[in-house]
Parts: sequence; C-alpha cells; structure tokens
Amino acid sequence: MGNTTPKTVILVHGAWADGSCWSPVITQLNGAGVEATAVQLPLSSLAEDVATVQRAMALEEGPLLLVGHSYGGVVITQAGDDPKVAGLVYVAAFAPDADQSALSMGELLPPSPAGSELKRDGSGFFKLTRKGIFEDFAQDLPVGQKEVMVSTQGPTSIHALGAPVSSTAWRGRSCWYVLAENDRTIWPALQERMSSHIRAETIRVPASHVAMLSCPQKVAEVILLASAATTPRQTL
Repeated sequence: MGNTTPKTVILVHGAWADGSCWSPVITQLNGAGVEATAVQLPLSSLAEDVATVQRAMALEEGPLLLVGHSYGGVVITQAGDDPKVAGLVYVAAFAPDADQSALSMGELLPPSPAGSELKRDGSGFFKLTRKGIFEDFAQDLPVGQKEVMVSTQGPTSIHALGAPVSSTAWRGRSCWYVLAENDRTIWPALQERMSSHIRAETIRVPASHVAMLSCPQKVAEVILLASAATTPRQTL
C-alpha cells in the first residue's frame, strides 16, 4: 500500500447501538476538517454487517480509516481487508483472529456483568435490559442519555455475535486501540490482550464501554492521530 494518509473515516457501531452513537465524535472530526461516515448496521448477521461497511467503502476513493466499537471491531476486522484501508482503530472493541467471533472471544475470560443482562427472543436476537445499560454498558452517561439508549438499542442476532471472521485486516496495517478502563461489557483485561495481539498503539481512557459517548474528545483525538499518521503496510 505504501505510505498513505486516510482522507475519510468510516465509523462502525457495535451491538445494541446505531450510527448515532458516534455523533459527538463526528462533531469533533468535522471540526478538525476530517470527513466521517457512520454506517447503520442491520445487526442481523456478520455477513450483512460486513456488506454494509463494504458498500460505504465503495463510495469513497480512499485511503480510508476504519473505526469500530465493540462488535464493530469484528466487522472492521473482516471488512477491512481492502486495499483502500490504510489503518484501523478499535474502540473498546473485539479484535478477533481468524476463526474467532465476538462470542468466542468473550468466553476467554469469566462473563462480564453485561453478559448476564442479555435477553434473547425467539428469533435469536439479543437485547440488553435497562439494568444492563444503566449499570454495565453506559454507567458513566447522564440518566437521560441512558434512557435513550434503552429505547433505541438495536437488537443483535446470534448470527452476528457468533459468526467467526475469515479475514484479519489488522495484519500488516497500522492499528490503534482505545482501551476503556471501566468497561463492564468487554473486560479491560481482554481489551489489553487483544490490543497487544494486534500490536496496536493503545490509549487508555477512564470510560465505560461506550467510550465514544463518555469521552468523545479523547476518542476523536485518537482517530485524528491515526488519520494523520503514515500507515505503511507491513508483513507480520
């Protein structure tokens, strides 16, 4: 790929969320002159979510920077194996290796508190309880913001959470990882393990799982740092 500087940032949300969760980060990026596109994942299967990101990438000339939160890290790991992609930023996100899924990675450590607050319907879609969002997913947000998240969360399919990746876009690309130190959805220790495995530049923030909402300025700073950095393609 050579030395490239991403011109466009594509933001990928995770489970129980939608593209609007990036709103405060988008404001920061736009203010710094960086174009950002937030996708809207159907959360119905990994294949459909990856296709959504691929359609967004197809509309851009590149080079691109992919940013994924939570399950969105699985999506960018699969979708990002594209010559347009210069780098990846994981925000409290899963960074799987080949044949790993969000569910299988979550099982590497004892269940997180949020895991016990998931409710499954008859079609295999999961939602978080109000208690789960208030205490374990977004515990550092204002009450009003948490109430909105309860009402607007995107039900997420087992076919998304349980599907393994076959590509690992982080190999040979520059990566950054925003580690949420107060995360009760993906344990910080697991985030540490993943960020080390993909050799990411790691930045710690005193945030819940939704770091892009509780620490938007810091998350935007990391994205801007990644966007400004040269990202030579390497072979690991």
